[in-house]
Amino acid sequence: MREVVTDIYTWPWFSAPHGYNFNGYLILHPTGNLCIDPVEPGAEDLEEITRLGVSRILLTNRNHSRAANKIRALTGARTAIHAADAPHARSQGTELDDEINVGQKIGPLVAVGAPGKSPGEVVFHWPERKILIVGDAAVGDPPGRLKLLPDKVVDDPARLRESVKLLLALDFDALLPGDGEPILQGANARLKELVEAFPG
Repeated sequence: MREVVTDIYTWPWFSAPHGYNFNGYLILHPTGNLCIDPVEPGAEDLEEITRLGVSRILLTNRNHSRAANKIRALTGARTAIHAADAPHARSQGTELDDEINVGQKIGPLVAVGAPGKSPGEVVFHWPERKILIVGDAAVGDPPGRLKLLPDKVVDDPARLRESVKLLLALDFDALLPGDGEPILQGANARLKELVEAFPG
């Protein structure tokens, strides 16, 4: 694991078909450590995650269950996802405990709706630190830039583009994506560039 920003750790899982990393995140916080979209960890990372402890596992969307069951079993954490994405996640064997509601505050994070890729996609905003954590709403590829997933894997491409436009209203400087490379400075400007390239 590496500390990507203070008290937020990440560990990668390289996806050869995509050509970039999938990322899990562990946020250390006095109210309880949060694990977001945990990818399969190596033995050392798993040992460190278990040592640090996890209070809650937060899934941004139905396809990011990843290693949630493994982390849940080892730490006793509760796993949460938006209700609209829960049935698909459960059909893939994901063990779920709680629902994530748009506008809900979980520790320091605020859940923000970002439907389109799937109906229950959420992103997490940490207003005080100007950090945005996204799952499939945007991809950090190539490094330093943002893009959307191909329309063929998106439920509603127009709705996704509208959701991404609305994210520009949030105050953030760093963007930590579930897929691709984090952007640690100037991420709002990079997202604006993506939005300006949308058709129409």
